[in-house]
Amino acid sequence: MLSYPVSIKGVVVRGGKVLLLKNERDEWELPGGRIEPGESPQECVVREIAEETGWQVTPGPILDSWMYAIAGKWHVFIVTYGCHLVGDSEPVLSHEHKEIGLFAVDEVPGLTMPEGYRRSIANWFARLS
Repeated sequence: MLSYPVSIKGVVVRGGKVLLLKNERDEWELPGGRIEPGESPQECVVREIAEETGWQVTPGPILDSWMYAIAGKWHVFIVTYGCHLVGDSEPVLSHEHKEIGLFAVDEVPGLTMPEGYRRSIANWFARLS
């Protein structure tokens, strides 16, 4: 029986811009990570966003889910949540990523990232408007 890691990601918008992180493959991605045993998906996304950016969030609805093939080799099941930012602090880059940025919705199509992240971002912006 095959099993796959599960990664919980969050779409967080501040001032009309989405928070993205650049990984070691030079792709932009949503903050988040692997769920831990005994942790709910909502607890995971709150913990991971805090660890990776210093931001506190409250989780909202599930936006999307899909199987992602990383570099065509490893498969990860991704679940994305819309998240609401608590406060207005600047995000802080952790050791896990190369770069951090806030991007307007019209900038997202030009960024290198998995298509599922684009869908999730568009979905969350549509729900917020």
